[in-house]
Amino acid sequence: MPQQLVQLALVVRDYDEAIAFYTKKLNFRLVEDTRLSDTKRWVLVAPPGSDGCKLLLAQAANDEQHSRVGNQTGGRVFLFLHTDDFWRDYRNLQNQGVTIVREPVEEAWGTVAVFADLYGNLWDLIEPAR
Repeated sequence: MPQQLVQLALVVRDYDEAIAFYTKKLNFRLVEDTRLSDTKRWVLVAPPGSDGCKLLLAQAANDEQHSRVGNQTGGRVFLFLHTDDFWRDYRNLQNQGVTIVREPVEEAWGTVAVFADLYGNLWDLIEPAR
């Protein structure tokens, strides 16, 4: 049976502020926002044009989960966003006031910069070499 990774859970402080960041600053699309209970929602976002893996924005529900918001990987880059136009998307990050952690670098395998989301999770923005 073929398998594929379809979503990753990202622990967030608040559903609405996370939706706003991902849809307004990163131009992700809101795939789903379904209320499951008074305090829990099923919120999926995805990069524009992507039909692959989605992010499940999971609002922290207890002290342990709150302690992980923004640092799910101990400070390592956590998510890798590929693009077909690095400079377009890099300029968008700058224009939206997104924190750039490491400036762009041209590598043999592509162009990369590191940015932080609204909580401090680290992302690589990558345009693979052609």
